[in-house]
Amino acid sequence: MTRPALRHSESVPAAEQLLAGWIGLDPDTIGPAAIARAVRARMEALGLDNPAAALERAASDPTERELLIEAVVVGESWFFRDPQVFAFVCRFAALRAAIPGRAPIRILCVPCAGGEEPYSMAMGLLEAGLGPERFSIDAVDISAAAIDRARRARYSANAFRNADLTFRDRWFRREGAAAVLDESVRGLVRFARANILDEAFVTEALAPGHLSYDVVFCRNLLIYLTPEARGRVTTALDRLVAADGLLVLGAAEPPIIKGDWIPAGDTSVFALRRGVHAARGVEPPRRTPPAAPPRPAPPRGSRPAATPPSAEPPAARGRTLEEVLCEAGSLANARRFGAALALCEAHAREAGPAPELFFLMGILHQSAGDPDRAEACFHKTLYLDAGHDEALLALALLAAHRGDASMAEKYRQSAARALARKAAP
Repeated sequence: MTRPALRHSESVPAAEQLLAGWIGLDPDTIGPAAIARAVRARMEALGLDNPAAALERAASDPTERELLIEAVVVGESWFFRDPQVFAFVCRFAALRAAIPGRAPIRILCVPCAGGEEPYSMAMGLLEAGLGPERFSIDAVDISAAAIDRARRARYSANAFRNADLTFRDRWFRREGAAAVLDESVRGLVRFARANILDEAFVTEALAPGHLSYDVVFCRNLLIYLTPEARGRVTTALDRLVAADGLLVLGAAEPPIIKGDWIPAGDTSVFALRRGVHAARGVEPPRRTPPAAPPRPAPPRGSRPAATPPSAEPPAARGRTLEEVLCEAGSLANARRFGAALALCEAHAREAGPAPELFFLMGILHQSAGDPDRAEACFHKTLYLDAGHDEALLALALLAAHRGDASMAEKYRQSAARALARKAAP
């Protein structure tokens, strides 16, 4: 007997609603045809002729629900996807890990697909000179099949797409047509099936005794979610990433993230860090800005001078440093780097230089793609505060990025000494 064709009106809208509730999927991102195929596949597997019956089964049976999700969500990745991202994160992690007394670097990959991303991170950190005791990597995915593939760590040629595949010779062995990852790397990643939309996941990840993550990879998830689900994931990420940590996203996703986040490096690494207030744990000021002091009256009989148009943002006048930093951070979050820099420069002219001001200006120049001006501002920060550890680490990252390993190490050691002095009783 021939089964009736699956009618879009019967299945797709109901399936879309279920999937949006379960995993936050925006159906427009994959199209109705993909959802119809997934429902048809479950109908055939269950021997059902009625799409509604298949969806009812999925709604009431957790196992069937997972199988429908598996049929819709096809995770695809490969090793060292966007190599510049891994190079940047490895430099960041190596500099942080080298600080005396610092806890091991904690990294999360969500979603992790078949394990290519977390395993790439593990290999990259080992090759950067970090021992296994210096970092930990958690990797989660909503797909049980993806987690199973990751744990088996057997990969086809499709997982190796970069021009430079020397890492494959170092860390994999051949078994027929498959490449099997060495156990020394496999043992460095903890895999778990979880849904970032579940509050229980975040609560468990940050359970007592667990630190927040220094680096969170959440690449190419937000683009598939409904606005409501994006908001929930963004809230979860805000809780998961440490105050001085990195959030690594897909190429199209940084503009999606709202709040106190600014670019962490070149635009090609798609990484964000928190604004100055959040990174330093400073509560943005909530008081009403003080009124500007009254201008003295001109001498009697004199003609008032015309006030030339000013390039200074009016918000800089009469504002405290904290207020200017907060306002500049908000402008930076809106990617209005020029306006943020103009505000900082106006305040420096009015109230004088400050290390916090120059540090933020360095971050702004870096975010705008001008590393030379960023470096100059970080040096000005150190002129005013020689123990400014964040400026030292920023200079270390810039030096490492341009290939000056010796200078990067000098800055890192200086940052370590500065942090050690702060931690001393």
